[in-house]
Amino acid sequence: MTISADSYVDNIRESGLNIHNPITIGDPNLWIPDEHLEYLLNKNLCGRNVEYPIRTRSKIVKQWICEALGYPIENTFPKYQPRFTGQNFDVYNQQTNNLQIWNEEVTAQRRYVLIGINENQIIYKVRVINGIELIDLDKTGKITTKFQASFGYPNNRCELISNSDTNNLSRYLSNKGFIPDNRTSPIDYPSIEQIIPIHEVFVRLSSLVGKSFIDPGVTQERNRGAGLHDLVCNALGYSSYADDGRFPDVKNQVLEIKLQTSPTIDLGVVCPDSKDGIGFSIGQTPIQHNDTRYAVFYAQTDNNHVTITNLVVTTGEDFFSRFKQFQGKIKNGKIQMMLPKDFFL
Repeated sequence: MTISADSYVDNIRESGLNIHNPITIGDPNLWIPDEHLEYLLNKNLCGRNVEYPIRTRSKIVKQWICEALGYPIENTFPKYQPRFTGQNFDVYNQQTNNLQIWNEEVTAQRRYVLIGINENQIIYKVRVINGIELIDLDKTGKITTKFQASFGYPNNRCELISNSDTNNLSRYLSNKGFIPDNRTSPIDYPSIEQIIPIHEVFVRLSSLVGKSFIDPGVTQERNRGAGLHDLVCNALGYSSYADDGRFPDVKNQVLEIKLQTSPTIDLGVVCPDSKDGIGFSIGQTPIQHNDTRYAVFYAQTDNNHVTITNLVVTTGEDFFSRFKQFQGKIKNGKIQMMLPKDFFL
């Protein structure tokens, strides 16, 4: 179970670590999950006046962040990427919605701390997002750092590629066939004995083949995906649908959902067989991207309804044994994008 936000601060302070000391992504005692990181920074930064020259402001804000997270306050901040190496995030002070990221690739596990500053030079909101969410915010298509794969037509209506979960995840599986109750949400962090084995995920989701849901339109990919996500949550036994926009889609089951009406699978900044950490632990084990279970649904649409025709279930570790990977990531020297107008609301 995840500890409280303030407990992470106490642990960091007691550890004697500085912001550059490495921490395993998902470390249950020292790695601050996104939600807790956002809470701590809002609690400690909001309301502060940042009316300083730009470089001075940048330094002072970083020093406040050190203090908020329990780290020793740094006198200088060398140009490491990212600046807060241990917690794997960099800081962007945003008095406008024009976000600029220089000389860095967008990666799934990198975190971006975006600090909203109003016209009176007061910090009013802090948002923490990761590379996956950053890609989703880009409406221009200028962020081209991403992985893709070819779906290919399935051999059968339902295919289970991985006979078992990864060794990392297998030790925490439910042996009794976990059934979620009203207190369990699809976006809750997974707990020991809550995780359904991959073959059981396959059995429950196979019931969706042949089912249909309303197609909101070709330009409404997110809403179209939500229709499938709702069906998946129901098939897995959850009493309600929930989606926090973070990877993986069904966090409680370490499950990512892909809806394919064309052969190209857009994987964004996540490479399925990567051993990079997702950002949370089960027990004392940090979970990696290759531990993620993928449910890839093939579907057809008549522009009114989307009908599921096929399903492939695999671990990230085995993903490319079934799907062909396209060329590697494309690099950008500079990323510039406009944040949504309501981003800091």
